[in-house]
Amino acid sequence: MISIRIEQLTKRFGAVTALQNLDLTIEPGELFFLLGPSGCGKTTLLRSLAGFYIPDEGRIFFGDDDVTHLEPHKRNTGMMFQSYALWPHLTVAENVAFGLEERKVPRAEITRRVGEALESVHMGGFGARRPNELSGGQQQRVALARALVIRPRCLLLDEPLSNLDAKLRLEMRAEIRRVCKEFKLTTVYVTHDQKEALSISDRMAILDGGRILQVGAPREIYRRPVNRMVANFIGETDFIAGTVVGVGEGRAVVETALGRFEGVPGNPAALLRAGEAVKVSIRPECWRLSRERPAGNAVKGRIGASVYLGEAAQYDFVAGGVTLKVYELNPRFLEQPAQSDVFASADPDDAVVLAN
Repeated sequence: MISIRIEQLTKRFGAVTALQNLDLTIEPGELFFLLGPSGCGKTTLLRSLAGFYIPDEGRIFFGDDDVTHLEPHKRNTGMMFQSYALWPHLTVAENVAFGLEERKVPRAEITRRVGEALESVHMGGFGARRPNELSGGQQQRVALARALVIRPRCLLLDEPLSNLDAKLRLEMRAEIRRVCKEFKLTTVYVTHDQKEALSISDRMAILDGGRILQVGAPREIYRRPVNRMVANFIGETDFIAGTVVGVGEGRAVVETALGRFEGVPGNPAALLRAGEAVKVSIRPECWRLSRERPAGNAVKGRIGASVYLGEAAQYDFVAGGVTLKVYELNPRFLEQPAQSDVFASADPDDAVVLAN
């Protein structure tokens, strides 16, 4: 296992700065995700790690080795692409063996290692088939075996599941995590799929405009976003505009058009002050509905449009001219008359106060 350390990394393409002074450390054996909107720099960062791009400034370390200017084939990284990139005229075994043949590994060892790699991804009996005889999920497993067979120092994945259907994506999420942990591989994984990242990552970084906005464990990123972009990108949220009227002991009190809210500052480093304009971020699933006014962060309103999903319902909750998104598990309020008052409340720990 190796760590990956990135120091003040900058990459430009003409007048466009794709990465700006990035600092990041990925721990040995960590499954680390890069997320962000299109054009945020996540694929540029991954390709810089692979050696396909040479940074204009900064350094990249694999363990103690400075690989900033090292050619891709000398970095010994395993790479999985969105398109699988399997040779159609080669068998599964020949595809997996390709990297070993390029490295002049003896034939007997190639045969043994290809067999082990295919077994590790549950494709042991498929070596003689060609890629067009496999399902999408099976092709993805072969691509993973090909990346593993060279015994890479780290594994780099570029949206590897985007071409699979929903059911296969769920299956392969768990499979990729199993393989990475079994092989103790430091893995960097680029995706735009938030659920993918939340469900299997150890940590993640949210990028925007070539900068890292926040790094943390999935629960930390989801529950304590440091700014509006992160809160809005990871999951859904309601933003309620207001003004800080009090701060103390890790809490902030905010006056809004819907009433007074107590919440937790999203970014402890950004000191909130009385009179400052802020947004209160509350996830739709954090609201609780009731017919009686509860104590604390409570809003009186009415249920507008609703979508029934069986185990849950999604409501438009209309209060004071503002429409909030409210999710309810085991729905009880679907038959509530449209003109009947309902209260929505949220615990202060679920209300995140973000500076504008």
